[in-house]
Amino acid sequence: MTTNNGTTTAQATRNGVALRCKGLVKRYPDVVAVNGLDLEIKFGECFGLLGPNGAGKTTTIEICEGLNSPDEGIVEILGHAWGSGHDTEMRNRFGVQLQETKLSEKLTVEETIKLFRSFYKQGRGVEELIQLVSLEEKRNSRVGKLSGGQKQRLAIACALAGDPELLFLDEPSTGLDPQARLSVWEIVEQFKAQGGSVVLTTHYMEEAARLCERLAVMDHGKIIAQGTPTELIHSLGADQIIEFTIEGELDHNELLNLQGVRGAHKTEEKYSLTVVNISEALPALLSLIERRSTNLITLTTHQATLEDVFVSLTGRMLRDG
Repeated sequence: MTTNNGTTTAQATRNGVALRCKGLVKRYPDVVAVNGLDLEIKFGECFGLLGPNGAGKTTTIEICEGLNSPDEGIVEILGHAWGSGHDTEMRNRFGVQLQETKLSEKLTVEETIKLFRSFYKQGRGVEELIQLVSLEEKRNSRVGKLSGGQKQRLAIACALAGDPELLFLDEPSTGLDPQARLSVWEIVEQFKAQGGSVVLTTHYMEEAARLCERLAVMDHGKIIAQGTPTELIHSLGADQIIEFTIEGELDHNELLNLQGVRGAHKTEEKYSLTVVNISEALPALLSLIERRSTNLITLTTHQATLEDVFVSLTGRMLRDG
């Protein structure tokens, strides 16, 4: 990410746009995967794209990466559009980590990084990349012998081999244990600290909240909400959540009309209430349950989170298929 005068390209254009999508549409015979999507991601920020399986986020990322072609709309990467004669330059300026990167299991860690480094005219040194992802002790280990977390760190090292300005990360910590996930987060944070821009898809709200300056919630091929994590949480209009399960059913309108309740949703067997005043809402709820002669099975309360925002917007949990 270094220019001739020693400053990073991202720093030199920090007020610019790293990625812009306008009017993206992608149709398949049985579904419209992406439906008129607009996005703008600034230099130096980590932008998170959230959505359950089938929301269209992977198709969107593939179009941005040049791996798929839209039926309508344009994508601009670092100031250039696909097909404008700058495709090779564009690919040399961004890195890609797929959700499941298939690397040759017979190669060692060092051999794998050397291979990916050879794809670029300029980039980071092999030793620097090994140290960056903390695989010094595994440099001579074959890929097939690595743990899931080590393979994911190796995949990120390969994505960073060309010293990119923009990094695409598709579910970078799926299936990892908490310690391995933390290691991946630290690598991403270091890349950001050096001026890099990141596009991240994830199923983990804690990952999105920690890494992303801004987020977009995607469902059925469209962006349905966008903003900082704090802005999205505040959009609920309530600070606390009551979740409960009961024997039987309660009427949705009755729940909405309870004192102190701002919103009501049900996912599978669990009810969720967004409340502005829990001291009013909780007694009102318990009184309603008693009047309806049903039994309370479980009840919990917590501060509003991004997961609650997603449920409010889509009626589903993020990890739902």
